[in-house]
Amino acid sequence: MNDLHRNKTLLWILFAGFVLATLYLLGVRTLVPPDEGRYAEMAREMLATGDWVTTRLNGIKYFEKPPLQTWANALTFAVFGLGEWQARLWLGLNGILGVALVWHAGRKVFSERVGFYAALVLGSCFYWVACAQINSLDMGLSGMMTIALCALLLAQRNDATARENRDWMLVCWAGMALAVLAKGLIGLVLPGAILVIYTLAARDWKIWTRLHLGKGLLLFFAIATPWFVLVGLKNPEQPHFFFIHEHFDRFLLKEHHREAAWWVFFVLLAAGSVPWVGVLVQSLVLGAQRETTGAPGPFRPRLMLLVWLAFIILFFTKSSSKLPGYILPVFPAAALLIANYLDVGTRRSRMLTCGLTALLGAALLGFVPFVPGLAKQAGEAALYAAYQPFVLAAGFVAAAGGVVAMLYARQMQRDLMVVVLALAGFASTELLLAGFEPIGQVRAGVNLLPAIRAELKPETRVYSVGIYEQSLTFYLRRTVTLVDYWDEFTFGLQQEPQLSIPTVPTFVAQWRADAAAGRHDLAIIREDILADLKRQGVPLRVVAADARRTVIANY
Repeated sequence: MNDLHRNKTLLWILFAGFVLATLYLLGVRTLVPPDEGRYAEMAREMLATGDWVTTRLNGIKYFEKPPLQTWANALTFAVFGLGEWQARLWLGLNGILGVALVWHAGRKVFSERVGFYAALVLGSCFYWVACAQINSLDMGLSGMMTIALCALLLAQRNDATARENRDWMLVCWAGMALAVLAKGLIGLVLPGAILVIYTLAARDWKIWTRLHLGKGLLLFFAIATPWFVLVGLKNPEQPHFFFIHEHFDRFLLKEHHREAAWWVFFVLLAAGSVPWVGVLVQSLVLGAQRETTGAPGPFRPRLMLLVWLAFIILFFTKSSSKLPGYILPVFPAAALLIANYLDVGTRRSRMLTCGLTALLGAALLGFVPFVPGLAKQAGEAALYAAYQPFVLAAGFVAAAGGVVAMLYARQMQRDLMVVVLALAGFASTELLLAGFEPIGQVRAGVNLLPAIRAELKPETRVYSVGIYEQSLTFYLRRTVTLVDYWDEFTFGLQQEPQLSIPTVPTFVAQWRADAAAGRHDLAIIREDILADLKRQGVPLRVVAADARRTVIANY
């Protein structure tokens, strides 16, 4: 059982199962706001308007991020129609791509077993599995950066031929360009800084002669530049907002209110590495040690992986804006380091990570009675109670998988241990995600859709008063008129103020006028503003409501 990595039939069965499960599970959940609804709606509007240059949200210019994912989602909608799995397909494919890339890079740069382990580790890491099922920009960026990382490893490995070096470096440059189109300048800044630090740490000065800088830069700019030129020509205000506000201001200033403790990314790295957290530290230590196997030469791939992981975490630790998804690009590097350690580490360390997984599973089992207490809105405790069986199942799978894997680790059956632990990690994560669906439905407001659609006509005006429902707008298949709501729309509304109503009194006057003229209006409204309208005697009728929002009509 220690030669499973040589069994091609098993490899294809595991990979096919991973791909099919990942793709199937993309459609089992409602798009949960804010991110999932936002990026789905941007793609829907791009397809509906036919404008593939100026990105918009709710019909308003929205330049916070580049368009790669919006393009991908719009193309998916064009081919397969609108829906949840279509909105997540780009992320699922990037998650699958990352697993395939670390397998190939691991086997070519290190060994067949390391490649096998790396794919299993990444394909079961809690963070990687979860983010491949959530419609945000982080997995798209991570997929492109994984292309850059793995291509760099393959190009610079000590036994690479001149042609392999050139071809893989061009793939690396293309990956960085696509990363820029996925989320901005970090797609170039992070790999560039990592390369400088690696050069200093390894004293591998000749690596710069193997980067194919001339051809690489030409390819990079050929891919990354056209959209920035076109969008800047059509929208002269975009370059300053995107390059200054969304990069330097976001990193240096606290105006986005996304601060967090300096240590948060270290905790997220550990939590995201489950079920492999028990060997995480040992794997990082191994990364700093000089390689004793592989083709002789100056390139130190494990050190490159360590620098990649450490620099990205430290970089975002210094940022004033800290969101959990920022460190997702480190997990392919972590998977390759963990795979290296699983190959050469001690039996005790393997048993430790299995035991920790079993303990985490037991902790989930112990937490089951407290799940309903997570409800923050009135009447939602029953939804969290319905989530309990999934938490119970995830805990059982993790605990049982950890125990079985520990037995195999004790018997020195490394390959079987890694397979069992990977299956347990993947299954438990997917159970936690799938069971969230009833809660996600309420957060998105989709339970209100039948009542809203019964009122909607093509000429009906829909307002969003003091609130913007990121997912509900996508499911309505139409934009709404914002009232007294700015937030992420502030820059776009400064350019086109006519696209919103700035104050509630102005809205009330329009609402009354439409009612008097027999024009049918709907409004999605915040509860405190609704109470104020009732006190004023504003004509309204409640169409639908839940604990999070109310929908009213003007007659």
